[in-house]
Amino acid sequence: MTRRIAALVALAAVIAAGLAVHRLLPSSLASDVSGDALYAVAAYSGLVLLLPRAPRPVPAAGAALWCIGVELLQLTGIPLALAERMPIAALVLGSGFDARDLVVYVLAVASAMGIDHAVGTRRRVERAAPR
Repeated sequence: MTRRIAALVALAAVIAAGLAVHRLLPSSLASDVSGDALYAVAAYSGLVLLLPRAPRPVPAAGAALWCIGVELLQLTGIPLALAERMPIAALVLGSGFDARDLVVYVLAVASAMGIDHAVGTRRRVERAAPR
């Protein structure tokens, strides 16, 4: 499986999990942190899908910057105003700033990059193994 296909599969799974957390779990610290982590992993997976040959720190930095930027945008009130008019906007832009989210984003992106590295290493080992 190529890195792009793996990223597409991961992105689809993460979006499905994020929507399930949003729809099925009661609002709590655990569901909030889970949703934030899944959002960051979706950002990483999406960038890997777009830039499959980029070194892992590139999509990781892009995903972290995107997530942090969106979180800081929440300080302006713009995402909240958009969410009031179009509730689906809250899934992409959130609605209220929470400093804890910044930590969750960075840890989730680092974890996604680690998993990406492990999967890539395994693929290289499998390709190099004699058949």
